[in-house]
Amino acid sequence: MLILSRKAGESLKIGDNVTITIAEVRGSQVRIQIDAPRDVAVHREEVYYRIQQELAAQNNTSN
Repeated sequence: MLILSRKAGESLKIGDNVTITIAEVRGSQVRIQIDAPRDVAVHREEVYYRIQQELAAQNNTSN
């Protein structure tokens, strides 16, 4: 795992096509901007896990 410190307005790159920018830091909340190609799925973690559960349920009912 990589842990980085960034300030508002600073960015980091993931590969050649994904840029994550710290848009705002307000108290304990951080707003981020993610620039990625349309074919790269970007989800909040809780949404990602819900999607995975739904896909698993669909696979179980089709078997």
